[in-house]
Amino acid sequence: MALAAMAAGLGLAVAASHAAPDPVGLLKVRLGGDSAETRIVLDLAKSANVKIVSDGAADRRIVIHMPGVQAAEELQGPGRGLVKAWMVDEVQGGARLQMDLAADAKVKRRFLLPPADGVEHYRYVVDVAAAPGASLTKASQAGPVDGALRTKFLPARKSALPLKKVVVVDAGHGGKDVGAVGSKGYEKDINLAAAQALKDKLEKTGRYKVVMTRNSDVYIPLETRVRIAQRANADLFISLHSDSGPDTSLKGASVYTLSDKASRRSTKFVSKDDWFMKASLTGDQGVRDILFDLTQRATRNRSAVFAQTLLSHIEDEAPLLRRSHRDAGLVVLLAPDVPAVLLEMGFVNNPEDEARLRDPRSRARLMDSVADAIDDHFGHDMKVAAR
Repeated sequence: MALAAMAAGLGLAVAASHAAPDPVGLLKVRLGGDSAETRIVLDLAKSANVKIVSDGAADRRIVIHMPGVQAAEELQGPGRGLVKAWMVDEVQGGARLQMDLAADAKVKRRFLLPPADGVEHYRYVVDVAAAPGASLTKASQAGPVDGALRTKFLPARKSALPLKKVVVVDAGHGGKDVGAVGSKGYEKDINLAAAQALKDKLEKTGRYKVVMTRNSDVYIPLETRVRIAQRANADLFISLHSDSGPDTSLKGASVYTLSDKASRRSTKFVSKDDWFMKASLTGDQGVRDILFDLTQRATRNRSAVFAQTLLSHIEDEAPLLRRSHRDAGLVVLLAPDVPAVLLEMGFVNNPEDEARLRDPRSRARLMDSVADAIDDHFGHDMKVAAR
């Protein structure tokens, strides 16, 4: 089996009775309907469990999670009717369909159709209905997809994403937890100012939905910060900090990702509502352990890839420590399903670093570099759906 083979390659001892099932192939995404009601059809190779994470009523975004479902590549395309744009990507051991809505609307009904009437595969159907009095945006009234519209979704050097990625920006410390102490103030204030600058930069691109763990000088427990990222269905979590060292001559930035030794602590963030607890895979604990391990490893790999991208972008705006990519068991990095990094922007007890981090223009340039790294991380491998 595919997942079992992957597990074996990772050095896991897998009994034959614990072999995970083949992933379910996502064959196609089809849309039909009009401005009153739009139907989305997911063509699946076989039956699968599908979960509506968000029905669109709150923020005009529908999120559908498909545990165990695998798409050949990341897919995206323009929409139809009430759907402005859609994208399928890989997340949490399965596939995720996100749809931006062109008007106030929400999921009205959903159901699974087995093979029948000459159709040899399963179809998961989602009907989206407009809210009373809803009016469409101009983009959604374009009608059938034409060449000019399709061109908007072709990848460029930095792809313009049709759907917003969710980035959680965490300003380290806050409130009673002041963090490191510099000659001119506390770490918590630098972290918040940097986080707000990064939020503004990302939102101006129109490509991201930014969630802040704190917007003011308040104390937020570390575990709560992780939960915020999980509840937001985040694509990336970045925690901003400023360091302090025993020697005031020590300066430079560094990036942390989760260490191997700390990985087992991630299980504390797994709840009974998580995907691998609802995968209906015969209830075998061994299978769930395999899936958890595979998901966690994939998340750590994505975190490490982004860490390297981040370092390559910020090195022109901040000095780097000699060992600039580090690993640790920091609590904010523990979510098994959200790629996460912690950026130490510099040392507040070093005069040069503190001056750089407290200067709004210098800090803004650093956050511009962080935003560029996020752009590159998400933009390099987006693919256009074949429709």
